Amino acid sequence: MNVLEFSDALDVLYPKTLSCSWDNDGLMCCTDPYAQVKKVLVALDATNKVLNMAAAQDFDTVLTHHPLLFKGAKSLVPSTATGGRVITALQSNITVLSLHTRLDAGAGGVNDCLAAALGLSGPLRKFGDSESPTLGRIGTTDISEGNAFAAHVKKVLQAPAVYAYLCRPVRQVAVCGGSGGDLVFSALAAGADTIVTGECGYNLCLDGADSGINVITAGHFHTEQPVCKRLAQLAQEIAGAKTEVVYSDIGVSL
Repeated sequence: MNVLEFSDALDVLYPKTLSCSWDNDGLMCCTDPYAQVKKVLVALDATNKVLNMAAAQDFDTVLTHHPLLFKGAKSLVPSTATGGRVITALQSNITVLSLHTRLDAGAGGVNDCLAAALGLSGPLRKFGDSESPTLGRIGTTDISEGNAFAAHVKKVLQAPAVYAYLCRPVRQVAVCGGSGGDLVFSALAAGADTIVTGECGYNLCLDGADSGINVITAGHFHTEQPVCKRLAQLAQEIAGAKTEVVYSDIGVSL
């Protein structure tokens, strides 16, 4: 399977119609779209650590959730973070592909994996905003005490810390990995009493709790990392047994 075929197969599973309008993902950089996909490294981000690992271990493809090119780089030079990463990838003949908000919204994606990691029971309900109505998920937990549920979130996501703004018992839990603060009130309107997300502004957390929804933040990386194992499984299924697929939990910590 070549790069274009691999990219097209991912597009079939998670079409760009699921993406938010501001998003940018897909095939990020590639020196030869017809090159064979033989060794794939899956990670949340195409950081320097990930790309250096890929280069050192002869990976030809890196598949990530977060886009390597996101906000429109104005130059690609080694003195900038994004430029340095792209140059490293191209010089090492590494293709970088990403699935971003369509992986958040799609079946079996970021938020289904987060709900599963937290042990939420279903059937899960979808919720979101007017632009992406299927972005988040709502499920049920048996851990009703707020601090106990926050401790559960910290433990299962292996987060260094969580911040809990609590106002009521926990039962119907909304999840939105990453920057899900914008969905606090959508979750409340959809019947959730609690939302777990990666990051949310302090004042919005306070407003949410005062309006009747518990807000628990556990870090952008830790709320989205659970999807990477699923992404590695999909990559293996698409590329076939002859392709080596490796999952990496490399983050930004030392």
